[in-house]
Amino acid sequence: MKRKWIGIELGEHCDTHCLPRLQKVVDGADQGGISKTVDWQGGGGFKYYYLAPSLLKEDKYGNWIIDTRYNAAMLAAAMAKHEGFRYNPDETNYWKQGTSTEKDFIFTLTHFFTIEHIDKIHEEMLPDESLLICCKSFQKPCEHKYPNITVKKIPKILLGRCEFGKEDYSLNIINMPVDPDEPVFEPQAKAYNLKDKSKKKSKTNEPSLFGEEQ
Repeated sequence: MKRKWIGIELGEHCDTHCLPRLQKVVDGADQGGISKTVDWQGGGGFKYYYLAPSLLKEDKYGNWIIDTRYNAAMLAAAMAKHEGFRYNPDETNYWKQGTSTEKDFIFTLTHFFTIEHIDKIHEEMLPDESLLICCKSFQKPCEHKYPNITVKKIPKILLGRCEFGKEDYSLNIINMPVDPDEPVFEPQAKAYNLKDKSKKKSKTNEPSLFGEEQ
């Protein structure tokens, strides 16, 4: 049908049912449901992603901290995504973990950031390069030492952007606001025969869900 799809599931059946079925469909080994009906021989592909755990959580004192399940690489990738950078660690410069432009970089680290550290990085930077440093904590003089280097504390720059500390990814859609001027959708009672080709064709170029070619 020349379309791209996204499926969202929670639960063990993602691994026990959904993933094996998709693999069989792509390999042409699936002989159930619509695959058998249309004589599907395989093809296409898919990407399979897991939802990451919450990046921040509260400790026993009520302070927001980075979840211990995030290792250094996971944290660097997450921060690059949150800050609008493309995570792409440089092979030679350890502090070039991601880029937003050819001259703008991001560096995320888990240990305490010091004046000595920022001085060393600044020596390696070109005059037209800029850098965002994200860390758990840092020496106060680092904050405004160099105009082309910005230093931020991770929990502080993330709070307020997302809802942290939850693992169920639930969304409250029951009490969402309703537009009073929005027309009410009333489903048709007529049942359609998928093999009936007498229906009028869509006026648009986009293929219908059950077009004649299916």
